[in-house]
Formats: sequence, structure tokens, C-alpha cells
Amino acid sequence: MIFGIDHVIADPRLLGSLARVGLVTNDAARLAAQPSGHSRTALLGAGVPVVRLFGPEHGLGASAADGAGVSDSTDALSGLPVVSLYGERMRPAPEQLAGLDAVLFDVPDIGARFYTYVWTLFEVGAACAEAGVPLIVLDRPNPLGGRLDFAEGPILDMTFASFVGNDAIPVRHALTVGELALLWQRERWPGADVRVIACDGWRREMVWSDTGLEWIPTSPSMPSAEGALLYPGMCLFEATNLSVGRGTDAPFQQVGAPWLDVARVLDHLSRQTPRGVRFERVVFTPGIGPYAGEPCEGVRAVATDAHLVRPVGLGLLLLAAVIATHRLRFAWARYPTAANPRGDGHFERLIGRSGIRATLDATPDRVDGAMVEAWTRADGWRDRVRGILRYD
Repeated sequence: MIFGIDHVIADPRLLGSLARVGLVTNDAARLAAQPSGHSRTALLGAGVPVVRLFGPEHGLGASAADGAGVSDSTDALSGLPVVSLYGERMRPAPEQLAGLDAVLFDVPDIGARFYTYVWTLFEVGAACAEAGVPLIVLDRPNPLGGRLDFAEGPILDMTFASFVGNDAIPVRHALTVGELALLWQRERWPGADVRVIACDGWRREMVWSDTGLEWIPTSPSMPSAEGALLYPGMCLFEATNLSVGRGTDAPFQQVGAPWLDVARVLDHLSRQTPRGVRFERVVFTPGIGPYAGEPCEGVRAVATDAHLVRPVGLGLLLLAAVIATHRLRFAWARYPTAANPRGDGHFERLIGRSGIRATLDATPDRVDGAMVEAWTRADGWRDRVRGILRYD
């Protein structure tokens, strides 16, 4: 398995003749050949003239709290200036691109529309297109796999566009960041100079566990590949008064609250258990968010076959089960972030369309697998991405 960054380190001539380079990256960006090696120091060691760093949400250290604004800084590893792209600005200003021969993008994504790293790519690509600066994406595998028949919608209704979704793509999009850049070059940045240095050894049917590689946490609440696999569905609970397990060893693998009647929820779920997963009772104490420091009764999702898990569908079925069994206790909640300070409409921003919340509120006991399948279809996605796919 070879990432785009590994190809460049082995042969920096792949980048062409460059005198001043910007790099969008964070501490999660490591070499496949050397998981302890940060991409930015490896590039400098290979003679690539990186002069400025740009950091996405969670900062250069990939350690800032979810949704927290990050300030500009200086990188302790390289001594380079770091421009934050999550806080005061989400897009680099023209003067921050001035004088650069190219911007490299090397940030590990997890394959979900509302994980904000791809929207940093979106904003950087748009800024580079306007400034006439080439964008070079050092590609990495999609840890949720690239099978387009496993892409899960809904396709975003642009009425709900935000920094957790700023283009009409599915929740589980099944593309690499390089492929997304090529799609946006075709549809949103015509004439832009976008180049992708592809991975080797990754195929579309491969999820992270098939790569044989160590998982490097991509953010504080993404410590494992198992959590990343379930995140596209379990993250929907961010918009509720349940904990998603932040501050535990298994965020996004469990949801809970002190008042949750787990037996009733599991009984409801037993009527239509999703493929590739089982649900278990768990007790956990979140360190962050709702009920921080309080023991919570919870439901944990355990993947039994990562190739069969449809995370968005299972998240919606679990949400329906909680609402159906706790009509007086369950509530929707705001989720303030630097990108959405009031936190309004968070569920619609995540799921990407109207109507689903209304159905969950009115008739949660009628939500079944067929209804969820209809909600999560990624209609037209395969045809739309034809021609930009880089992997078999």
C-alpha cells in the first residue's frame, strides 16, 4: 500500500519544478511506509520547498475540540507558519496564496460528507482556481471503501448547504479526496489546474481493515477505524440530546443517556437488525458533550462484517428506535460550532434534506428498512462520477 505522499517522497520530481509550496495537512497525515513520519517533515526532508502550512478543523495537531475555532500559529516541528482554515476563515485569502507555485493537499479523510476535511479541500480548490495556483492532491484510501453500490445518500439538498456539506454529494460518497477534487474541477472549478498523485495497492472494495495499515486518529473523536466505519450514521445523534460517546474509548460506536431504556430500544431494533452489525447494551461515561461525567445507559453498534455495514441506514434505524421508545425523553438539540455558531438545524445539515425529521417525530414506529433504503439512495451518483474515478 503506497499513498500519494510516499510516491512524492520517493521521487520529488513528480511535483515538477517548484520554488515555493503551500501544504494543507495535519498530524494525522503520515506515510504508509512509515506511520511515525509526518508528511510535512518528510516533504521538507526530501527537498520539497514547503514555505507555508494550512490547517483544517482540529488544527495542525488534529487535536482541537470538535467545532472549535483554531487560530493561526507556528508549527513546532518545522518552524513554518500555519494558516488556520477553521475559525476566522475557512478559505485561504489571496495574499496567503500569493507567491506560491502550488498548494499540496495531504489530509486523511474518512469518507463521510459531514467530516469537514473535504470542505477544506473544496474551499482551498476554489481559492487556488481563482488565484491561478495549481492544486496537487496527494491521495489516500477511503477507509469506508469505494464501492459505488455502497454509497449512501441522501444526496445533499443545497438548501441545507453548510461547512458540513457544501455540494450535492451523498453522505457516504465512496470517493477518495483526489477523486472529489477531480469531480469539483470538472463541475465547480473549470479551468483549474488540479493534479492527483494516486495511491497504489488500494482497490474500491477495500475498507481500512483490508489495507493492513495502522489507523492514525484523524481527530480527537476518531481514534479507531471501527468508529470511522459507523460515523456516517452515528453522527446523526449529534443533533439530539443523546451522547455519541465523545471522551470515551469508543466515540461514534455507541450512543446513550442516563435515562435510556436500552432493553426497549434493543427489542425495537430486533425487528429489523441491519446487515453487518449487531447491537449491544453498554454503560459508558462521556467526557465531552451531553452528560459529561455522568454514567449513561447506551446502545453499542458492533460491526460483524465491515463490508456489509450500511452506516447511514443503521444510524437512522437506531434513531427511530430511540424516538419510538422515548417520546417524552428524546429531544432534538442545537450543535454550535465555529462554522455554525448558533447550532441551528444541525440534523438537516447532516442528513441533507427535509422531511426525514418530521417522519421520525410523527411515526418513528413505522420507520423500517424499506423506508430507510428509500431515504439513503444515492440516485445518479454513479453516473455523475463516471470519468473521474482513479481506482478499480
